Amino acid sequence: MVDNPNSHTSNITIRSWLVLFGLGVVWGTSYILIKKGLVAFSPKQVACLRIGITALSFLPFFLWHFRKVDWSKWKELLLVGFAGSLLPAFLFATAQTKISSSLSGILSSLTPLFTLFLGIAFFKIASTWHKIIGVFIGLGGAVWLLLADRGLGDIEGMGFGLLVVGACLCYAITSNVVKAYLQEMPTLTISAVSYVMVGIPSIIYLFTIGFLDVMQNHVYAWESLGFITILAISSTVMGSLLFFKLIKDTNVIFASTVSYLIPMVAILWGVIDGEQISYLHFIGMAAILLGVYVARK
Repeated sequence: MVDNPNSHTSNITIRSWLVLFGLGVVWGTSYILIKKGLVAFSPKQVACLRIGITALSFLPFFLWHFRKVDWSKWKELLLVGFAGSLLPAFLFATAQTKISSSLSGILSSLTPLFTLFLGIAFFKIASTWHKIIGVFIGLGGAVWLLLADRGLGDIEGMGFGLLVVGACLCYAITSNVVKAYLQEMPTLTISAVSYVMVGIPSIIYLFTIGFLDVMQNHVYAWESLGFITILAISSTVMGSLLFFKLIKDTNVIFASTVSYLIPMVAILWGVIDGEQISYLHFIGMAAILLGVYVARK
C-alpha cells in the first residue's frame, strides 16, 4: 500500500522546517556552482565529475553497508541513482550552456508540481480540481518564463530551458519512488548505493571525454574543479541525505516544497554574479509558486 503524501503531516516539526530551509540554500547555490564549473569543462564533464566525486564520497559507506543492503530493491535504487542524480546532472549542465543560472533555479521550482502529478497518475494520490488547476498554473508560469527570457523566435534557447523541466520530472520520479518503495531503508544506504551504482561508470566515462586534456591545458581547470567539488559535496552528498531524510520523516509534497526557496537563492547568486533579472522573471516565478500553493491546498 503506497502512503498518501499527506499521511505524515503530524511529523512536520520545527526541525523539519530547518532542514527544508538548509536544503533550499544548498540546492539554490548549486546553479551558480554549475555555471562556474562550465568555465573550463563541458556539460558532460561537469556532470561526470559531480556524480563521480559524490560516488567516491559515499564509497566507504557503500562498502561498510554492502551486506546489509536489501538487494531485492536494486532496481529501485538504480532508478533513484539514474533519475535522481545522473540524468539531472547532465540536463542541468547542458541547459546552463544557453540559459542563466537564475532561470535554471527558477524553473526547478516545478518539481513539486511534477511530484504531485506523478503521485496522482501512478502512486494512488487522490486527485482534486485544485491540484489539477495548480499544475496548469505552474506550467503556465514556466512557459511564460521561457518566452520572456528567450523570446518566441529562440526555439533552441527554449529547448535548453525544457531540459531543466525534464530534470524536475526526474526529481519527481525519485521522490515518489523513495516514498513508495524505499521507506524502510536507511537514508544513508539509499544515497550511498544509488550514487555508487551510477557514479563508478561516470568516472570511467569521464576519462574518455578529454578530462585530462582540460586539466593539463585549461587555465581555469583547477578553479572549476574546485567549484564542482563544492557542488558535489554540498549539493549532491549533503543535499541528497537531507532530502531523502525529509521525505521519510514528512511526505513527498512537503519535501518538494524546498522548490519555494531554491529560486530565491538562485536569483540572489545570479544577481551577485551579474546576471540580468527583470520583472518578467519574477512574474513567471510567482505563477509557478502560486501553482504549487494552489495544488497543495
